[in-house]
Amino acid sequence: MNWDDLRYFLAVAREGQMLGAASRLGVSQARLSRHIAALEEAISTRLLERTPRGSTLTEDGAALFEVAERIEAEVLNGTARLRGRDTVSGTIRIGAPDGFGSAFLAPRLGRFRDAYPDLRVQLVPVPRSFSLSEREADLAIMVGRPKKGRLRVKKLVDYSLGLYASQDYLTRAGTPRSIDMLRSHTLIGYVDDLIYSPELNYTQEFVRDWRSDIAVSTAIGQFEAVRAGTGIGICHDFMASGVTGLTRLFPDMSVTRSYWIVWHENLRVARRVQAVVQLLDELVRDEREHFMHS
Repeated sequence: MNWDDLRYFLAVAREGQMLGAASRLGVSQARLSRHIAALEEAISTRLLERTPRGSTLTEDGAALFEVAERIEAEVLNGTARLRGRDTVSGTIRIGAPDGFGSAFLAPRLGRFRDAYPDLRVQLVPVPRSFSLSEREADLAIMVGRPKKGRLRVKKLVDYSLGLYASQDYLTRAGTPRSIDMLRSHTLIGYVDDLIYSPELNYTQEFVRDWRSDIAVSTAIGQFEAVRAGTGIGICHDFMASGVTGLTRLFPDMSVTRSYWIVWHENLRVARRVQAVVQLLDELVRDEREHFMHS
């Protein structure tokens, strides 16, 4: 079995399509196809199913994918040790919820560049259906601890959420003096059938019969709607606290959730993953007080 063939196979398995894999590797689709065909011939089995929508792993392909990732991780880690250096290089793809990813992490990506100038960082949103095993990301920030899968996990930080409204809205609609009065106000929340994690279904913890008059499927979108004076919404305190023109209603009412860093077992020895996990932990630790309402 040729290692180059395995490397090309890994790229297709991670991208889910030949065109994307060829672009990532900087080669033609024809060359990529030859390597995949050679690998399938060498082990006498079909590894990929080609469809108009892309390439999916067969059962044998999925099994080889796990083995190939372990081989890749061990090779990269061993090579770094043999060279006697601690360089962090390559590409790291981080999946994160839009609140954490856009509001907190994106403005601080320069820290990654400063610490590891040879590392390319990709920040992608975490969708409803998300797979670390298929390498949609090298590591992910998740709300709540995952309960299944061959994963390594590390708690990142607790964060709180509260009820917010803009001063413009309160001037126009009045300030609610009790939770019951919220029913007469415009409420902003998630699109119910697009809530991808039970941890995000927290409206009932504020108001038992919460009804979203304005529904937005992202935390950033909800925050912007609240800030624009559209209504009252539940916002992350680390996003809303200190923003001019926003008022936190019922300060004693909070919901607490947790962010976790998650990466696949096969990447446990990958230097770039270890380095980024450590740096993420440092970034949050430096600003931990902003994540909880006090």
